[in-house]
Amino acid sequence: MIRFVLLLLCVSLVCSEIRRLNDQWMAWKSQHNKTYRNTREERHRRGVWEQNLLDIMKHNEETAVGLHSYTLGLNQLSDMTADEVNQLNGLLEEDFSDLNVTSPPPSHQPPPPRVNWTEHGMVSPVQNQGPCGSCWAFSAVGALEGQMKRKTGSLVPLSPQNLLDCSVSLGNRGCRGGYLSRAFLYIIQNKGIDSNTFYPYEHKQGLCRYSVTGRAGYCTGFRILPRHNEVALQYAIANIGPVSVGINAKLASFHKYRGGIYSDPKCSSGLINHAVLVVGYGSENGQDYWLVKNSWGTAWGENGFIRMVRNKNMCGISSFAIYPTI
Repeated sequence: MIRFVLLLLCVSLVCSEIRRLNDQWMAWKSQHNKTYRNTREERHRRGVWEQNLLDIMKHNEETAVGLHSYTLGLNQLSDMTADEVNQLNGLLEEDFSDLNVTSPPPSHQPPPPRVNWTEHGMVSPVQNQGPCGSCWAFSAVGALEGQMKRKTGSLVPLSPQNLLDCSVSLGNRGCRGGYLSRAFLYIIQNKGIDSNTFYPYEHKQGLCRYSVTGRAGYCTGFRILPRHNEVALQYAIANIGPVSVGINAKLASFHKYRGGIYSDPKCSSGLINHAVLVVGYGSENGQDYWLVKNSWGTAWGENGFIRMVRNKNMCGISSFAIYPTI
């Protein structure tokens, strides 16, 4: 009799857990507007999602006992494998022999201990690049938006779609990736870039439709910071504004980042495949960090941002840093 009662209890617990997991899956699909072509694809995607959920729970249990400085969470990428997400990382590696590196002028004063350009109206709202390797375009327009704000006093979101469609002749590849330097080179040669309102984002490459009527930004040059030099990057952030950088976004821990200061010893600085925008820096509980704007929507990270550990070249964050000049 006792065995039978225990068996019923186990069955009840298992059924309850299955119902809870089903409810969580349905809620996640609804939140992120997920639909699948057929039952077979949905079964596969749910299997990937469940494995990601298990990984998240295990990591967060370790964080709770002090093994990590950041947490993971579900987001719109949670039904994708790490390899699938990495296909969306579209930063192409620059040929440094063709680029001039500019060292920032020496500063007679130490930089402030904390900078956050989002608090000064120099950072536009986070967008979601979707199923397109357009990170390079979002990063480039973000850096230029900050410089235009400094010059004009107005923050106008600029058009990553303009760069996707129109800079192919310079070697950029639309949704298949691009170079930050050639994004700025296009704007220089074109004598401008349209606003995002005039030339909205479409999650895919199309025909070039630039019009001077929608022109909202311009630049006359760009500067590249010394490689692997976080002091130079800090100086630029403090004195110039948001800076475009390349990072290694290959790890699943980055894809699932939810909050805290990201520090993963497995994140090699020898590879950069994703462009983001450094918009500030600071310290928390004695740990220095960079404040970084991503282009994976607000469901990812800390409302679309990530804090990455500073002064360790985490994920190669100081391997390639560039900003436009006006």
